Amino acid sequence: MSEPLPKGPEWGTFSLILACYGLWFAALLLLPEISLTVTVLVSAILIAFHSSLTHEALHGHPFRLRWLNEALMAPQLNMAIPYNRFRDTHLAHHRDENLTDPYDDPESNFLDPARWQKMSVWKRRLYRVNNTLLGRILLGPLIGQIGFLAGDLRAAARGDRAVIWGWILHLPGLALVLWVVSLTAMPLWAYAITAYLGLGLVKIRTFLEHRAHDQICARTAVVEDRGLLAFLFLNNNLHVVHHMHPGVPWHALPRLYRDRQSEFKTANGDYTYSCYGQVFRRYFLRGKDPVPHPLWHPGE
Repeated sequence: MSEPLPKGPEWGTFSLILACYGLWFAALLLLPEISLTVTVLVSAILIAFHSSLTHEALHGHPFRLRWLNEALMAPQLNMAIPYNRFRDTHLAHHRDENLTDPYDDPESNFLDPARWQKMSVWKRRLYRVNNTLLGRILLGPLIGQIGFLAGDLRAAARGDRAVIWGWILHLPGLALVLWVVSLTAMPLWAYAITAYLGLGLVKIRTFLEHRAHDQICARTAVVEDRGLLAFLFLNNNLHVVHHMHPGVPWHALPRLYRDRQSEFKTANGDYTYSCYGQVFRRYFLRGKDPVPHPLWHPGE
């Protein structure tokens, strides 16, 4: 059973959001005078961190007022994913009975085996590369964005108002981000690369969050990392804890995991990694899963 949302505002998380925006603007304003490369790298990290904060917001943090969280996170620093679309697809992803489903899980990286069989050789090779950690970082944002946009265009053509409004509401925040960038010495082409790298950093977290498994809870991983990447991802590396208790804020996840570690490991079939270093060593140049869903049974 999910833990309830904390009562009242979470000022620590709110402070992190303000700090993220402030550091992002400071990096764009001050660092180009030193090095454009350093500006790109620092800003990419802040964009990835903003994505983690957006994830907190759509789960009801730092405020209980949904519209306030939406307004706070409307300027999506990655420019590519509207807040409302991220919210709707991610909450659909939290229907755990559909995890890894090639159609019903919006965040699944598995494909329908029938679709796989019809693919050209070059596309299969591309998807196999994308199933390595390096490939996911470099190609994942592009492949994911193409699929995301194609799905939203089809939905918009069908008259899906939630999708249409999601993109309309994205435009003011996008305009604000582009305007702020224009006030600095950061070229827009360099910022586009920065945003892409930020999305690539997020792929480190999402790379192995879920696996194909007959048991629902056993589909979700834990990476027992407490380093810089864990902070960058706001402890969402403890992913099975988040899925079982999505109302728990980021700062409470490590203690909840420590207190009930054996319970979570039993629930997820010990789908556990000790740290992100272990993940890099195993899968940086090697695929973890097959691209076609290995347990896919249409109609079930």
